[in-house]
Amino acid sequence: MKVLISDNLDEAGIKMFQKEEGFEVDVNVGLSPDELKEIIGNYDALIIRSATQVTDNLLKDATRLKVIGRAGIGLDNVDISSASKKGMVVMNTPGGNVVTTAEHSIALMLSLTRNIPLGTSSLKDGRWEKKNLRGKELFNKILGVIGFGKIGSIVADRARGLKMQVIVYDPCVTPERIEKAGFQYVSLKELYKMADYITLHVPRLKETIGMINKEAFDKMKDGVMIINCARGGIVKQDDLYEAMKSGKVAGAALDVFEVEPPGKSPLIGMDRLVCTPHLGASTQEAQTNVAVAIAGQIIDYLKNGTIINAVNTSSVTGEIIKKLGPFLTLAEKIGCLLAQLSSWPLKEVVIDYTGDFKGLDLSPVSIALMKGLLTPVVKDGVNFVNAIILAKEKGVRVTETTNAESEDYLNLITVRAISLETTSTVAGTLFGKKEPRVVRLNNFRVEMVPQGHLILINNIDKPGAIGSIGMILGENDINIDLMQVGQEKEGKGERNIIFLRTDMPIPNDVLEKLRFLPLVKNVTSFEL
Repeated sequence: MKVLISDNLDEAGIKMFQKEEGFEVDVNVGLSPDELKEIIGNYDALIIRSATQVTDNLLKDATRLKVIGRAGIGLDNVDISSASKKGMVVMNTPGGNVVTTAEHSIALMLSLTRNIPLGTSSLKDGRWEKKNLRGKELFNKILGVIGFGKIGSIVADRARGLKMQVIVYDPCVTPERIEKAGFQYVSLKELYKMADYITLHVPRLKETIGMINKEAFDKMKDGVMIINCARGGIVKQDDLYEAMKSGKVAGAALDVFEVEPPGKSPLIGMDRLVCTPHLGASTQEAQTNVAVAIAGQIIDYLKNGTIINAVNTSSVTGEIIKKLGPFLTLAEKIGCLLAQLSSWPLKEVVIDYTGDFKGLDLSPVSIALMKGLLTPVVKDGVNFVNAIILAKEKGVRVTETTNAESEDYLNLITVRAISLETTSTVAGTLFGKKEPRVVRLNNFRVEMVPQGHLILINNIDKPGAIGSIGMILGENDINIDLMQVGQEKEGKGERNIIFLRTDMPIPNDVLEKLRFLPLVKNVTSFEL
């Protein structure tokens, strides 16, 4: 087996391959995309970090490649969809650097508070500026933690050790889960109003890009300090610059940037900005941990077929995957749809299997469903190994029921996502032996292929509704690939649901135009 390591990897991981009989490892760092494309067809496994871009174009020439391993968490640089279509397993190491990143957040907060970078540079320049660099105590200050995942929860715990008051906001974690851990749950508005420090620990998603912007700064306490070791782009850097210039933000510490490296900018030049070149995971311990973890996973997969920490397939044997494959696809699509249809945080997910599933063990199907449900809100950290664990960490109870009798379909998967406010329901089945279809959305019957750029429109069942929708889309050069109209399952049938698949994502301004149509009740867009 030939393994290519195209990014820097700790020596401990390299030695594991060198000691393994039947393995040949090449370390070739810094290749251009063309150089990598020229040699990728010679390898069974590729190990990367964040530098190598694993694109669809590269994978076209990866004729032998069976597995891609990321020594770390983030997979923004991997075309997972393309790899999946080509039958390649994509693995990461989600637990190897969480402590390191959390500690870096604390280090930046301390450096910012006590003016350590400014003190160091001034002293090295021959200046003694003791009076000008007076700092603050962290003791009894209020730290607002946005995102209570693995890293955010560790930061909260470390801050508690510093005797700070810790408040937490996470829309995907129940207040009970946060309060059970010993912290105060607050709304985002309350966090902005109360916090002396705000530290960010959320994934880079459509909903989180630019979330810390002028509007957010205006709601914060005067003199607040901002720490971001999560992902670049969550903080709008131009807005941060203006907030720091006005004094609204007393200081900021950034490890990540909208563009990396960030280059010269007014923000980077500010004295009250502490910045590091994406060092959150850069400790010897973390690099050793992720190198050893990914090497072990790759060796076990190539030798024994064992799949660990995969983000695009289940940790089960190949024979079971062959039997369950269509159901795994259907379940993950149902979960992804529910994630975008539901209000968060969720309390419970109820999965009902009805009909003939031929005695199959359906636990991998439930895992696939939870992976689909959690991926839009957690993103990088979710895989088939930890989906159920992550659900429990977020306070979501998962229950399953089975019933051999099904009235309308040979087999049917019905899922209810129960939040603090609402219950959302999606049901799906297979047409033929492997074509997934969604057949129910809440109280509406549909026949929906769960794929592509989708919008769902609840409307009054009166003449002119569909025409007005089509006119808005046509005026904005948006082509409708598919349209279906679903009827209300119960009641008098006064409402319809219109399902549209379009050739491009619908811009927000067009969605707003649709929402203002007189016969339209609401509009929701989805990406599947």
